[in-house]
Amino acid sequence: MLSFFWKTRQHLVQTTPLSLLFAFKHTFQMARSALDEMSDSGAFMRTASTFRNFISRDPNSQFPPESGRYHLYVSYACPWASRCLAFLKIKGLDKAIDFTSVKPIWERTKETDEHMGWVFPTSNTEEPGAEPDPFNGAKSIRELYELASTNYTGKYTVPVLWDKKFKTIVSNESAEIIHMLNTEFNDIAENPALDLYPPHLRAQIDETNDWIYSGINNGVYKCGFARKQEPYDEAVKQLYEALDKCEEILSKQRYICGNILTEADIRLFVTLIRFDEVYAVHFKCNKKLLREYPNLFNYTKDIYQIPGMNSTVNVQHIKRHYYGSHPSINPFGIIPLGPNIDYSSPHDRSRFSA
Repeated sequence: MLSFFWKTRQHLVQTTPLSLLFAFKHTFQMARSALDEMSDSGAFMRTASTFRNFISRDPNSQFPPESGRYHLYVSYACPWASRCLAFLKIKGLDKAIDFTSVKPIWERTKETDEHMGWVFPTSNTEEPGAEPDPFNGAKSIRELYELASTNYTGKYTVPVLWDKKFKTIVSNESAEIIHMLNTEFNDIAENPALDLYPPHLRAQIDETNDWIYSGINNGVYKCGFARKQEPYDEAVKQLYEALDKCEEILSKQRYICGNILTEADIRLFVTLIRFDEVYAVHFKCNKKLLREYPNLFNYTKDIYQIPGMNSTVNVQHIKRHYYGSHPSINPFGIIPLGPNIDYSSPHDRSRFSA
């Protein structure tokens, strides 16, 4: 395996443009992106988020839910950030909490080292869908982390929920950000009655989230970032077992936890919407396409057509990020043309009562 790697690396050195060589070198030397979270067995091992504060309506909270105080930094390409953006939109909080998206393709975040990560455009016209940082003038997400903590040494990830008042990161854990958005801002939300984590379903939602995260959300990454055949084979097995389980569940009910929309649906959707466009090719998840699952495919269209959801999906950002930011997987950054699926086409999910 090592001899194959070095032969491959030598070939890339001889044939690859310098910019891609720089990024390829980064994936094997730097440790501040998901590409480097590897076990000795060659399996992908995602590390936990670091900033874990909570916005709360508790009168003693350091971070109360105030309109205009917080800002959400996202990438349209990132599924973890996109689920936060989805909550922001469908709860009707986009007037109370504004957001900014970074550029889709990783670039150097500092001149003094080789780290490649999320960066902001220099103008509103440089990258459609992305904007400069409106508050801190940061050039990269990395700068926000360094503003919040001068001795920070972890990953520079999105989402970032930023507190403008204290100029710090409230949270970079998407699972906790969506809980804040679901309940703590209801006094100022335009859709406060929508509860995506209702008390009577929480145990079921938590259990569903666990196996969907392991098998599907993180499962596609375990397939794509595996560096040995055995962990890849195991990840693919788990992925398709979980997809088959979803297909069976969705043959009997409209949503994954019953006939009402919950956070489990949003968490599943952000992976499904990327599946045929990216994961089937880029992450080698090609045993079966989403379009070959009748219930899952129609379910994905159903979620996409919820008012506000389609604005959270930028397929160009998604494809440009994955195919352009992982040179150890796709060293020449070539972006496939298809399949260009129309998720706004009719679906059959209304056959179930809601």
